[in-house]
Amino acid sequence: MNQSENIREGGRTAKRKGSYDFYLILATTAVLFIISAISIYGMFYFKLAAVHQMADAVKLAYMERMNNIVSPFLIMLILLLSICVPKRLLPTAWLNRFAVVLLVAAAVTSLALGIKAGLVLVLTAALILQVAVLSMALTGSAVLNFEKKGYWVRVGSCLVHLGLILFILDLLLHRHQPLHLALFWVTTGATVIGMLCCFYADTVAGLIRGKRWSVSGDQ
Repeated sequence: MNQSENIREGGRTAKRKGSYDFYLILATTAVLFIISAISIYGMFYFKLAAVHQMADAVKLAYMERMNNIVSPFLIMLILLLSICVPKRLLPTAWLNRFAVVLLVAAAVTSLALGIKAGLVLVLTAALILQVAVLSMALTGSAVLNFEKKGYWVRVGSCLVHLGLILFILDLLLHRHQPLHLALFWVTTGATVIGMLCCFYADTVAGLIRGKRWSVSGDQ
């Protein structure tokens, strides 16, 4: 294969990867928008219809109905996360294989132990991978696949994804009160710090450089 063919092949690969990332981002954004809309609707309906003043059985029925409405979209979000996270580490071909294996494992677990167990399995796998990705981003690894350049943008993106995974895991494990509180605060911290790093990367970098300069000057 000559050089021009290599260039064309590389261009096609980059285009496929860009399209893959674009549709993945688009699908994730759409699902998050739908979940947000359902949550806002449920909150206002709960207040305006005075559901909180009704009998316990009515309140439980309302909560169950809203859970049934939002559940398919939460499942879709979890499945999208199971693809979003490993795409930082794996090429597209291996990413598809990983997604298939994870879906099969989740389906088997769901049939054996229930759908909640299957979702927790997917989230746990995504969480382990995301912690690995975050560790590599903190050390400045060059093997990670990111759309944006910049150390703090990458770290911020990893923290936001970590917060999102923990947030959904917290929804599934909310009955475990001590774990629920721990996940809530870790989720809040990771998301807020991640957004600051993403949107104010230059400011964060300047503050870190200034702090290092101050420490070295004091010495």
